[in-house]
Amino acid sequence: MAATPPPQAAELSTVAEKGTEQLTATSRAAYAEVFKLRLQPARELLRQELVKTPSAPAPLLVANYADFLELVITQDESRYETLVEAQESHLAALEKAPASALRDYARAEITLHLGLSELLFKHLMVGGYHLRSGFHQMQAVVKRYPSFLPARKTLGVCEFAVGSLPQGYHWLLRLLGLSANVETGLKNLASAAAQPNDFQTESQIYQALIRESYYKKPEEALRLTEHLVAQQPGNLLYYYLLISVHKRQHRGEAALAAFRARPTGPGYLPVPYLRHMAADLLLYQDDYAASERENLAFLRDYKGQHYRKDAAFKLYLAAWLGGQPAACMAHYRAQINTSGPADVEEDNYAQHYYDEAQALHPVLTRARLQIDGGYNQEALATLRRFQVTPATLWRDRIEEPYRRARAYQGLGRLDSAWFYFERTQTIAGPKAPYYFAPQAALQQGYMAQQAGKKAQARFYFEKALRYPWHEYKNSTDAKASLALRELK
Repeated sequence: MAATPPPQAAELSTVAEKGTEQLTATSRAAYAEVFKLRLQPARELLRQELVKTPSAPAPLLVANYADFLELVITQDESRYETLVEAQESHLAALEKAPASALRDYARAEITLHLGLSELLFKHLMVGGYHLRSGFHQMQAVVKRYPSFLPARKTLGVCEFAVGSLPQGYHWLLRLLGLSANVETGLKNLASAAAQPNDFQTESQIYQALIRESYYKKPEEALRLTEHLVAQQPGNLLYYYLLISVHKRQHRGEAALAAFRARPTGPGYLPVPYLRHMAADLLLYQDDYAASERENLAFLRDYKGQHYRKDAAFKLYLAAWLGGQPAACMAHYRAQINTSGPADVEEDNYAQHYYDEAQALHPVLTRARLQIDGGYNQEALATLRRFQVTPATLWRDRIEEPYRRARAYQGLGRLDSAWFYFERTQTIAGPKAPYYFAPQAALQQGYMAQQAGKKAQARFYFEKALRYPWHEYKNSTDAKASLALRELK
């Protein structure tokens, strides 16, 4: 007869069994609808299950996903109180459910959703409290249920986000009592991405986007998003991701084709930001009238405050480059200063342009837009028209070789790119308040890293960090810091 296990072993056995918990069939179907951004069909699926079992973790978690996504995507302040109260009611209902891996995970996940929602709408104290609480709760879930992969997904993302924040934010982390290791976070996320679980695809998306955005490894994100769209052509979120990845990788034609092929209809959550992205893509193609129409539609339909300055700036560019009357250009330029906060880097760049009050160079501006869209040969042809005169601004003298470098880099002509990146930094010196030189150093670090030249890569990543304030310092510093860690 087998010996009776001691209480501690029996408890661990129970924990392992609970670690295999999954979503119910109805909740899984609703989660699939949420991931398509079909929130109303998802809520209809969940309604009966929540009536029958109001404290069941699975439907409460998926219902909260729908509320959280609506708030983050629309940023509709008129829906804030209702959706935050719904998240709080989900947490209250979970308190009546028995402890389990899924219950404890849902509680931690919803607490994180609540904190992020509050921070998005500037409720910093309570948002910071819930973010801290959710982070620590998720750590406890992973410790108690080590085989429960969804918790490793969320904890991995949190650990990466906390661990990758630039040095300038470490005071905030200390204030919140948060600390994390990037490598540990990536390992946790990789576990959830590699093994079957209800949130495996979500984990794979996070992992691919981190590698693309922070480690200059876009291939996985491109393959994954193209595969997901092929699998589910009716999934609007997958199209959003595909458009975003193509756009960031300077594949303007592919991004615009994906935008035009996206699913539409009354069942989908409206995503006005897609039109803002399309406006950029059309601007890259010199289709100024169409770009203007898309950004005006974005501003008309969007309920949030972010990206309004950026949209006004792009409207100004379309009017200026498209030869519209001076009054129209002045109207759009004035909107930069009067609309929305400057929290995100794109809005910060637009506000900096307005405050600096220096005219943009038409040749350099057009070349930049062409390079952003991946039209590198056209950009080099445009740059041939650039002429230095005694009146040429220092900023423009720095930007011109940087634009040449990015065009050559896009064409795979790396020797030419390296030459012009070096020239950018020589002209800028160590203290130019523009992003061209630090970005040039960052790109040279990546190029050296890919060539296996670790010492040289380290030199350029450290150089990128040493530059003073510029419009994209936060993201540049985060990428350079992560690259240095990877070299170790």
